[in-house]
Amino acid sequence: MGHHILYIEDNPDNMMLVKRALEARGYVLVEALTGIVGVSTAEEKDVDLILLDINLPDIDGYEVARRIRASSKHTLAYTPIIAITANALKGDAEKALAAGCDVYMSKPINIRELWARVEAFVPAPEGKKI
Repeated sequence: MGHHILYIEDNPDNMMLVKRALEARGYVLVEALTGIVGVSTAEEKDVDLILLDINLPDIDGYEVARRIRASSKHTLAYTPIIAITANALKGDAEKALAAGCDVYMSKPINIRELWARVEAFVPAPEGKKI
C-alpha cells in the first residue's frame, strides 16, 4: 500500500491532475475541498505529506498551515507541507514558508516537478519511480 498524501484543493481539475499523477506513482491521495475539511482530515487520518492550495473558499492556505502546525496531533508539527498556488508575487513564497509550509510550488503544476518535490519527502513505493 502506498503512502498517503492529503491534497487540500478546491479546483476539481487540479485535484484530478494531481490524483492521476500521484496514483501512477503508487501514492494514495486523500482529498479535501476546503481548508476546514483539510485541517480536520489531517487530524483524523495518518498522512505522510500535505499538498496545500493557498486560495481556498473558506480559510486561506496560510491559515490552514498554521492550524495544522498548531494541532494537538503531535505528528502534524513535522508532516511536510508543500504549498501549490497560483500566487506568484514577490513575498508569496516567504509568506507560505512563514505559515509553516516546507516548500512552495507555483501553478500551473509541472508533473515532473511535483513528483520530484513529493519524492524528496516521501519516496515512491518500489517499482513506481521514473
